[in-house]
Amino acid sequence: MKLFQIATLICMLSCGGSPGPSPAVPKPVDESGKPHYLALGDSYTVGQSVPVDDRWPVILAAELKKAGKPLATPQIIARTGWTTRNLLDALDQSPPDSTFDLVSLLIGVNNQYQGRSMEEYRVQFRQLVVKSVGYAGGDARNVFVLSIPDWGVTPAGQGNRDHIASEIDRFNAVAKEECDKQKVIFIDIAGISRQALTDPTMIADDRLHFSGKMYKLWVDEALPQVRRLF
Repeated sequence: MKLFQIATLICMLSCGGSPGPSPAVPKPVDESGKPHYLALGDSYTVGQSVPVDDRWPVILAAELKKAGKPLATPQIIARTGWTTRNLLDALDQSPPDSTFDLVSLLIGVNNQYQGRSMEEYRVQFRQLVVKSVGYAGGDARNVFVLSIPDWGVTPAGQGNRDHIASEIDRFNAVAKEECDKQKVIFIDIAGISRQALTDPTMIADDRLHFSGKMYKLWVDEALPQVRRLF
Protein backbone atom coordinates (compact mmCIF):
# COMPACT_ATOMS: atom_id res chain seq x y z
CA MET A 1 0.00 0.00 0.00
CA LYS A 2 1.38 3.39 -0.95
CA LEU A 3 2.26 5.94 1.68
CA PHE A 4 -0.51 8.41 0.73
CA GLN A 5 -3.09 5.57 0.89
CA ILE A 6 -1.96 4.66 4.42
CA ALA A 7 -2.19 8.29 5.48
CA THR A 8 -5.67 8.56 4.01
CA LEU A 9 -6.81 5.43 5.87
CA ILE A 10 -5.44 6.71 9.20
CA CYS A 11 -7.23 10.00 8.68
CA MET A 12 -10.53 8.26 7.94
CA LEU A 13 -10.22 6.10 11.06
CA SER A 14 -9.31 8.96 13.37
CA CYS A 15 -11.96 11.25 11.92
CA GLY A 16 -14.67 8.60 11.80
CA GLY A 17 -14.77 8.30 8.01
CA SER A 18 -17.57 10.33 6.50
CA PRO A 19 -18.75 13.37 8.46
CA GLY A 20 -21.62 12.81 10.90
CA PRO A 21 -24.53 15.10 11.67
CA SER A 22 -23.76 18.60 12.94
CA PRO A 23 -24.04 19.00 16.73
CA ALA A 24 -27.25 20.56 17.95
CA VAL A 25 -26.98 24.26 18.79
CA PRO A 26 -28.35 24.94 22.29
CA LYS A 27 -31.36 27.20 22.35
CA PRO A 28 -30.74 30.61 23.90
CA VAL A 29 -32.12 30.96 27.42
CA ASP A 30 -34.95 33.48 27.69
CA GLU A 31 -34.24 35.59 30.77
CA SER A 32 -36.50 38.49 29.85
CA GLY A 33 -38.96 37.79 32.66
CA LYS A 34 -36.36 37.44 35.41
CA PRO A 35 -35.15 40.25 37.67
CA HIS A 36 -31.89 41.76 36.45
CA TYR A 37 -28.86 42.09 38.74
CA LEU A 38 -25.88 44.44 38.29
CA ALA A 39 -22.71 43.84 40.34
CA LEU A 40 -20.16 46.67 40.48
CA GLY A 41 -16.67 46.40 41.94
CA ASP A 42 -13.10 45.25 41.56
CA SER A 43 -11.18 41.96 41.75
CA TYR A 44 -13.44 40.55 44.45
CA THR A 45 -16.57 41.03 42.35
CA VAL A 46 -15.00 39.76 39.15
CA GLY A 47 -13.63 36.76 41.07
CA GLN A 48 -9.90 37.03 40.47
CA SER A 49 -8.26 33.57 40.54
CA VAL A 50 -11.50 31.60 41.02
CA PRO A 51 -13.82 29.87 38.50
CA VAL A 52 -16.81 31.82 37.22
CA ASP A 53 -19.23 29.80 39.36
CA ASP A 54 -17.26 30.79 42.48
CA ARG A 55 -17.69 34.52 41.96
CA TRP A 56 -19.76 35.83 44.85
CA PRO A 57 -22.41 37.54 42.62
CA VAL A 58 -22.87 34.24 40.78
CA ILE A 59 -23.16 32.37 44.08
CA LEU A 60 -25.69 34.94 45.25
CA ALA A 61 -27.80 34.45 42.13
CA ALA A 62 -27.70 30.68 42.64
CA GLU A 63 -28.78 30.99 46.27
CA LEU A 64 -31.61 33.35 45.39
CA LYS A 65 -32.81 30.86 42.80
CA LYS A 66 -32.91 28.18 45.51
CA ALA A 67 -34.94 30.58 47.64
CA GLY A 68 -37.51 30.96 44.88
CA LYS A 69 -36.20 34.27 43.51
CA PRO A 70 -34.41 33.41 40.27
CA LEU A 71 -32.34 36.17 38.67
CA ALA A 72 -31.12 36.69 35.15
CA THR A 73 -27.39 36.03 34.70
CA PRO A 74 -25.63 38.74 36.74
CA GLN A 75 -24.13 41.59 34.75
CA ILE A 76 -20.72 42.28 36.27
CA ILE A 77 -18.82 45.52 35.76
CA ALA A 78 -15.58 45.05 37.65
CA ARG A 79 -11.88 44.63 37.04
CA THR A 80 -8.85 43.68 39.09
CA GLY A 81 -7.00 46.74 40.34
CA TRP A 82 -9.88 49.19 40.00
CA THR A 83 -10.18 52.02 42.49
CA THR A 84 -13.33 54.08 42.96
CA ARG A 85 -12.00 56.46 40.28
CA ASN A 86 -11.45 53.62 37.79
CA LEU A 87 -14.98 52.31 38.32
CA LEU A 88 -16.48 55.78 37.92
CA ASP A 89 -14.56 56.29 34.67
CA ALA A 90 -15.68 52.91 33.33
CA LEU A 91 -19.32 53.70 34.10
CA ASP A 92 -19.05 57.12 32.49
CA GLN A 93 -17.50 55.64 29.34
CA SER A 94 -19.88 52.68 29.04
CA PRO A 95 -22.92 53.17 31.27
CA PRO A 96 -25.38 50.29 31.68
CA ASP A 97 -28.13 50.59 29.10
CA SER A 98 -31.01 49.51 31.31
CA THR A 99 -32.31 49.63 34.87
CA PHE A 100 -31.88 46.75 37.29
CA ASP A 101 -33.95 45.11 39.99
CA LEU A 102 -30.88 44.58 42.18
CA VAL A 103 -27.54 46.41 42.31
CA SER A 104 -24.52 45.61 44.46
CA LEU A 105 -21.32 47.57 45.08
CA LEU A 106 -18.02 46.46 46.59
CA ILE A 107 -15.13 48.85 45.98
CA GLY A 108 -12.24 50.44 47.83
CA VAL A 109 -9.51 47.90 48.53
CA ASN A 110 -7.30 49.36 45.82
CA ASN A 111 -7.80 52.85 47.22
CA GLN A 112 -6.37 51.54 50.47
CA TYR A 113 -3.65 49.51 48.76
CA GLN A 114 -2.49 52.47 46.66
CA GLY A 115 -2.50 54.86 49.59
CA ARG A 116 -5.32 57.01 48.21
CA SER A 117 -6.81 59.51 50.63
CA MET A 118 -9.85 58.81 52.75
CA GLU A 119 -11.55 62.04 51.64
CA GLU A 120 -11.10 61.15 47.97
CA TYR A 121 -12.63 57.76 48.70
CA ARG A 122 -15.59 59.36 50.47
CA VAL A 123 -16.40 61.67 47.55
CA GLN A 124 -16.01 59.01 44.86
CA PHE A 125 -17.73 56.28 46.85
CA ARG A 126 -20.70 58.60 47.41
CA GLN A 127 -20.90 59.15 43.65
CA LEU A 128 -20.89 55.41 43.06
CA VAL A 129 -23.66 54.83 45.58
CA VAL A 130 -25.77 57.52 43.91
CA LYS A 131 -25.10 55.95 40.51
CA SER A 132 -26.04 52.54 41.88
CA VAL A 133 -29.37 53.89 43.08
CA GLY A 134 -29.92 55.37 39.65
CA TYR A 135 -29.22 52.02 38.00
CA ALA A 136 -31.84 50.54 40.33
CA GLY A 137 -34.46 52.86 38.90
CA GLY A 138 -33.98 55.38 41.69
CA ASP A 139 -34.98 52.90 44.40
CA ALA A 140 -32.33 52.74 47.13
CA ARG A 141 -34.13 49.72 48.59
CA ASN A 142 -32.84 47.63 45.68
CA VAL A 143 -29.18 48.44 46.32
CA PHE A 144 -26.73 46.91 48.77
CA VAL A 145 -23.05 47.41 49.52
CA LEU A 146 -20.54 44.89 50.81
CA SER A 147 -17.71 46.23 52.94
CA ILE A 148 -14.09 45.94 51.89
CA PRO A 149 -12.62 42.62 53.06
CA ASP A 150 -9.32 42.53 54.90
CA TRP A 151 -6.67 41.34 52.44
CA GLY A 152 -4.08 41.63 55.20
CA VAL A 153 -4.99 38.10 56.34
CA THR A 154 -3.67 36.65 53.07
CA PRO A 155 -0.03 35.59 52.70
CA ALA A 156 0.53 38.77 50.66
CA GLY A 157 -0.35 40.85 53.72
CA GLN A 158 1.98 39.08 56.12
CA GLY A 159 4.17 41.46 58.10
CA ASN A 160 1.79 44.41 57.77
CA ARG A 161 -1.50 42.95 58.93
CA ASP A 162 -2.29 45.30 61.80
CA HIS A 163 -1.79 48.39 59.66
CA ILE A 164 -3.87 46.99 56.80
CA ALA A 165 -6.68 45.97 59.16
CA SER A 166 -6.76 49.43 60.74
CA GLU A 167 -6.96 51.18 57.37
CA ILE A 168 -9.61 48.77 56.03
CA ASP A 169 -11.74 49.50 59.09
CA ARG A 170 -11.42 53.26 58.49
CA PHE A 171 -12.41 52.95 54.82
CA ASN A 172 -15.36 50.78 55.78
CA ALA A 173 -16.50 53.31 58.38
CA VAL A 174 -16.61 55.93 55.61
CA ALA A 175 -18.53 53.56 53.32
CA LYS A 176 -21.11 52.84 56.01
CA GLU A 177 -21.62 56.52 56.72
CA GLU A 178 -22.27 57.24 53.04
CA CYS A 179 -24.60 54.26 52.71
CA ASP A 180 -26.59 55.42 55.73
CA LYS A 181 -26.98 58.87 54.16
CA GLN A 182 -28.41 57.31 50.98
CA LYS A 183 -30.48 54.73 52.93
CA VAL A 184 -28.62 51.88 51.22
CA ILE A 185 -27.99 48.60 53.04
CA PHE A 186 -24.38 48.15 54.15
CA ILE A 187 -23.28 44.58 54.88
CA ASP A 188 -20.04 44.21 56.83
CA ILE A 189 -18.03 41.17 55.73
CA ALA A 190 -14.62 42.38 56.94
CA GLY A 191 -14.83 40.27 60.08
CA ILE A 192 -15.77 37.22 58.05
CA SER A 193 -12.79 37.76 55.76
CA ARG A 194 -10.47 37.61 58.77
CA GLN A 195 -11.40 33.97 59.29
CA ALA A 196 -9.00 33.21 56.46
CA LEU A 197 -6.12 33.89 58.83
CA THR A 198 -6.66 30.43 60.32
CA ASP A 199 -8.16 28.69 57.28
CA PRO A 200 -5.93 28.65 54.18
CA THR A 201 -8.72 27.07 52.09
CA MET A 202 -10.38 30.49 52.12
CA ILE A 203 -7.46 31.93 50.13
CA ALA A 204 -7.19 31.68 46.34
CA ASP A 205 -4.17 30.10 44.68
CA ASP A 206 -2.64 33.51 43.95
CA ARG A 207 -2.19 33.98 47.74
CA LEU A 208 -3.75 37.45 47.56
CA HIS A 209 -7.46 37.03 46.80
CA PHE A 210 -10.13 34.90 48.42
CA SER A 211 -11.52 31.53 47.35
CA GLY A 212 -15.05 30.48 46.51
CA LYS A 213 -15.36 29.10 50.04
CA MET A 214 -14.90 32.60 51.44
CA TYR A 215 -17.25 34.14 48.88
CA LYS A 216 -19.95 31.68 49.90
CA LEU A 217 -19.67 32.97 53.48
CA TRP A 218 -20.18 36.54 52.25
CA VAL A 219 -23.28 35.45 50.39
CA ASP A 220 -24.59 33.64 53.47
CA GLU A 221 -24.18 36.87 55.42
CA ALA A 222 -25.88 39.01 52.76
CA LEU A 223 -28.67 36.66 51.71
CA PRO A 224 -31.22 37.31 54.50
CA GLN A 225 -31.21 41.04 53.73
CA VAL A 226 -30.94 40.72 49.96
CA ARG A 227 -33.94 38.39 49.81
CA ARG A 228 -36.08 41.20 51.17
CA LEU A 229 -34.81 43.83 48.74
CA PHE A 230 -36.73 43.12 45.56
